[in-house]
Amino acid sequence: MLERDKLTARIVNLGLVSNIVLSLAKTFFGIFGHSPALLADGINSVSDVVYYVVVKIFMHHARKPADAEHPYGHRQLENIAAIVVGAFILTTGIAIFWDAINKVFNQLSGHAPGRSASFAVLIIAIGTILLKIFLYFYTNKIYRKVDNPMVRALANDHLNDIMATAAVVVGVIMGRLGFHWMDPAAGAIVAFYIAKTGVEIIMDSSADLMDSVPDPEFGRQVRNIALQVEGVYRIEELGVHRFGHLFTINMTIGVDGSLSVEEGHKLSHAVEDALMAKYGASLHSVHIHYHPAFPQVT
Repeated sequence: MLERDKLTARIVNLGLVSNIVLSLAKTFFGIFGHSPALLADGINSVSDVVYYVVVKIFMHHARKPADAEHPYGHRQLENIAAIVVGAFILTTGIAIFWDAINKVFNQLSGHAPGRSASFAVLIIAIGTILLKIFLYFYTNKIYRKVDNPMVRALANDHLNDIMATAAVVVGVIMGRLGFHWMDPAAGAIVAFYIAKTGVEIIMDSSADLMDSVPDPEFGRQVRNIALQVEGVYRIEELGVHRFGHLFTINMTIGVDGSLSVEEGHKLSHAVEDALMAKYGASLHSVHIHYHPAFPQVT
């Protein structure tokens, strides 16, 4: 767990420093380089800095050990932090989209003059794409090691930034060719990707908090493992609770009603041992309850 937290902290700190640099560069050149699209991307990077700070706060509290009020620990804060990230991204995307649409309308209607962005804007945008490609692949690599939904959200945000800044490049090039309205229009495309990523992060992390079974195949495997234990007639209930990157399985099994309490206890332990043997690295705990039942007719 200590190594997992170190890797997570490394990703968060790397992303925070990168976004501080990018937010300053993109906002400066977006304003003085006359590029609404790059300015929109700069505002997105500023919001990235804010939620990275929030993530660091949540990450600190998530590492706290279990206590009397939180017997399962504080790892659920990782999912909550991911939702906070998604909410920041979604709000930023909506605000940028509305502003970009207004600028496109003003330019097409002649209420605002169009200006070509400077060449420096293009350089900053291309540099951003290269940096974000590195951050995306590196963050994904760490996610596969730590299985932290917060890190997954940060990786998705890096991918979002790649797509968004690619739209900036197209908008700037088209603006320099005389299609000035394409620059703020690119800002609207940036906003679309920003909002889309925010929604996806919120939906994924909310599913974890709602104790959804990770996937149908996982549920089938858990049931099959339990049914392979001699004396287990059926699986009556299966619940999965996620705590950070670990799962707790709650299962009700059907067994011979004539078993003694001690025999039922041993059978429950056999099921628990089978599940821990298969998923030990991913399980926080397994709780087995048994009911009297008849063998299933096949």
